[in-house]
Parts: sequence; C-alpha cells; structure tokens
Amino acid sequence: MNSLDPSKPASKDQDFPWWLLATAAIGLWLGYRIISDELYSQVFAILVKGIGVTAFVTITAFTLASLLGLLLASAVLSRWIIARQIATFYIEIMRGIPMLVLLFYIAFVGTPLLVNGFNSLFSTLLDEPLRTRDISLLWRAIIALTLGYSAFIAEVFRAGIQAVGSGQNEAAKALGLRTRDRFRFVIFPQALRTIMPPLGNDFIAMIKDSSLVSVLGVADITQLGKIYAAGSFRFMETYNVVAYVYLTMTVVLSLMLRRVERSLRHRHEK
Repeated sequence: MNSLDPSKPASKDQDFPWWLLATAAIGLWLGYRIISDELYSQVFAILVKGIGVTAFVTITAFTLASLLGLLLASAVLSRWIIARQIATFYIEIMRGIPMLVLLFYIAFVGTPLLVNGFNSLFSTLLDEPLRTRDISLLWRAIIALTLGYSAFIAEVFRAGIQAVGSGQNEAAKALGLRTRDRFRFVIFPQALRTIMPPLGNDFIAMIKDSSLVSVLGVADITQLGKIYAAGSFRFMETYNVVAYVYLTMTVVLSLMLRRVERSLRHRHEK
C-alpha cells in the first residue's frame, strides 16, 4: 500500500506533530545549557538586551507595512488606471529587490536624497538644515523593511479581497451602503479569513528578516551576538543561543497562528 496515496486518509501516526516534539527536544536541551552552563548563560544575558530592539523593529515595521499594503491593494483594485499602474509598478519593483540590498539602498542612498530634498523644500523655514545623521540607522532599517514588506502584504490583501464573491458587494450596494461602508462592514470582514494566515506568515518572516538590520549596526539580537562572538571567539555557543532565541519566538508565534486559523475555520463552518 502506498502511504503517500492522497486517496487514503492520513493515519494517527502521520497526524502526530513529530516535528514539534523534535523542536521541543532541541529547545529543552538548549534551555538546559543556558541554565546550567555559565558561558551559555552569559551569552543569553547579553542577547536578551536585543530582544526589545528586535520586537520594536518588527512590530513597528509590520504595522506600517500593513497600512501601506492595504493602501496599495486598494489602489491596485481601483477603477482609476493611473492608481492601478502606479501601485503595480511599486509592488513589482519592491518585490524584485532583495531585502538586504533595499536596506543598504534606503540607509545610504535614499535617506541622503530625502534629507537633501527636505532641506531644499523647507530651507526658508529651517533655522538649521536637517542632516543625514539626524535620522538614526534604526529608523532607516524600519523604513526599508516597511517599504519592502508592504509590497508582499499588498498582494495578500488584494488576493483576500478578490476572494470575496462579487455578489456580496452587489448585495451591499443594493442595500444602499457607500463604498467605504461596503468595504468596512461587508468585504473586509469576510476577506480577513483568507488574509490572516499569509499575513501571520509574513509577520513571522519579518521577525527573521529583522536580523538583517544588524548589517547597519542596529543593536538587535543578531548584532549583539555577532559582537560577542567576535570578541570571545565562542562562535558555536553564541550562535546556538541566537538560533534558540529566534526559534523560540517563531515557533511560538507559528503555533498561535495555527490556533487562530482553526478558530476562523470553525467559525466559518458554523
């Protein structure tokens, strides 16, 4: 019998989350080392200081990217061809640029250009011109992540909105609802069931991609680990703990996301 036959129901053994058991075993082993080993404990104590920076970068950038992504998705679905073309151009360009390249570009090309343009426009109103160094590398990194992820999130919103049947919009229009109210009360609540899973995956992906801000010297988890490893030459222990911290955050969020997905699915089935 072919165990991979899609016509056959999965057995209980196949349904058991062995991957989670293996992950938990690795996490427990590393957790034990952090508690019992002085070197691991020291590394963990240093990396904890970067968790707040990682969380701030991720939450801030994701919130801004979601707002910009929703705006872009609305433009792509607009009846105005200029709005559609501009939004599509932005999305395709941003999706085609690697995130690391975008970080460097925003930090060292885009920010100086923005500062020069700002000073040119408001030179008569400023006592002192704005300097490039006045914009911290932390915020340059947040802006880069926002711009990059907004393109992917825009596609998530677009797909979710288009997944709602056109009849729902027509029915809401027949009831006399304005375009804004149709979107707010009819379209978006239904699209949310389709949007939530990939949006959650993008949030988890951003947690991992936030480690890229270390190349700009932002003191996140990865940067603190890199500095400690370079000074102590204990690369294995340091990056074991770095991986442990990221793995803990992403696995916990992944499990929470699965619960939300199941909850939305059950609510939809009812």
